Amino acid sequence: MYHFEIPPFTDKGKDVSFGQPAAGAGKTGGTGGAVQQAPNSKALMPTGPQAEFKNSMTLADGTHVAVTTLDGKKSGFKGKVWVWAPKEYNDPKFAKSGFPVMIALPGGAGYPNNYWMGTDLGLQTSISKWYAEGKSKPFILAMPVLNPGPDDKGIYWDGSDIPEQPKMGTWLTEDVPDLMKANFRTVKSRDGWAYMGSSTGGFASLKAVLKYPEKFKAAICSGPDIVPDSSLWKGHEKEKAENNPELLAKALIEKKGAPDVYLAFQVGDNENNKKTLPDVQKFIATYGKGPIHTSMRVIPGGQHNAKTYVPNMGEGPIQFISKVMEGPVE
Repeated sequence: MYHFEIPPFTDKGKDVSFGQPAAGAGKTGGTGGAVQQAPNSKALMPTGPQAEFKNSMTLADGTHVAVTTLDGKKSGFKGKVWVWAPKEYNDPKFAKSGFPVMIALPGGAGYPNNYWMGTDLGLQTSISKWYAEGKSKPFILAMPVLNPGPDDKGIYWDGSDIPEQPKMGTWLTEDVPDLMKANFRTVKSRDGWAYMGSSTGGFASLKAVLKYPEKFKAAICSGPDIVPDSSLWKGHEKEKAENNPELLAKALIEKKGAPDVYLAFQVGDNENNKKTLPDVQKFIATYGKGPIHTSMRVIPGGQHNAKTYVPNMGEGPIQFISKVMEGPVE
């Protein structure tokens, strides 16, 4: 009955409050919304307004992957965002603590779903395992749709604000973080904010950190594209350049007092696009200096897919970014 999602044998679709009172309820009974914050706190308590999260699936440890539809106030784009918090988030000893957030971006269409929300790839259970092993921060995951529509005609949006198109760059770097701040105890500073992604999601992760280093500190980029290549950029060369990681990296290196960023790359040595590995290696050789700190994992026999990337994140990339990030913090 659970398999067929027949109530009451499944809790799919039920409200999930992530330590806050359920939407519309009073301020009693929740740890997240009821805690008063000290002025000098490193943590940011949920700012509201509270979103309505519905359970998408329940993991073996009792944690939930939940989903909401976010009407992006800054981008004007409306789409789904899946979220997950590790079990430590609801531990009373962390009731006043802000947790780091990782925005996880998929490859491929990234629409109408974000494949990281499924438990088959094991991202959520891996983060819990890595945290228990001392390798990782206990990241809260935000898993938004990457594109405003399917790429059935080979069209994608490069996680960017392409003129005359939905503002997917603003969606990923403004609206989604705002959703997390509104509903979770997070970290005030950029030390608690990171991205991860594969393929085109790896590109969007790389670009977000290089474009907004004052807001985001680190990214894990798996099999990423290095330069924007959507056909939608045609006729918009200036804007395309403004979203080019190579040019963004060059500008960051040349900027005095630029904040340090940490980019963990991983690429399989058996990827279908044989240019991916040399392109990433060239990027690291050219731009891995000054404020741009990089690590590289070449995955023996690794292919261009999430099943390759998740287990290998635990073999270096997650440690690389976790060492420089904060959380849980009070």
